[in-house]
Amino acid sequence: MGSHRKRKSAARKANSPIASSPLPAKRRVVFSLSAPDARNVKVAGDFTGWEDAACEMTRQRNGSWQATIAVPPGQHEYRFIVDGQWADDPKCEVRKPNPFGGENCTRVVD
Repeated sequence: MGSHRKRKSAARKANSPIASSPLPAKRRVVFSLSAPDARNVKVAGDFTGWEDAACEMTRQRNGSWQATIAVPPGQHEYRFIVDGQWADDPKCEVRKPNPFGGENCTRVVD
């Protein structure tokens, strides 16, 4: 009898509007940071799983670093990791407190 309930519940979930709704398409977002003396720069955020899957950025000829990442629509928090140290985005105007006593930068992706 228990397995019958599980099958009915799974069928209900599969037919629910939430389960069958397509996920919004991700948008390509460019992150950049001027750090000409840096040897390694990454961007980490709620869209990368933070530090565990931070995205490597590519050094540009002008000394800035850049990464283009597919991000779902919504408001996202992020920070840079410059040579192993967390760093803010100086271009970011909106920040939110984080649980470590600092602030995360925020970006809205439409």
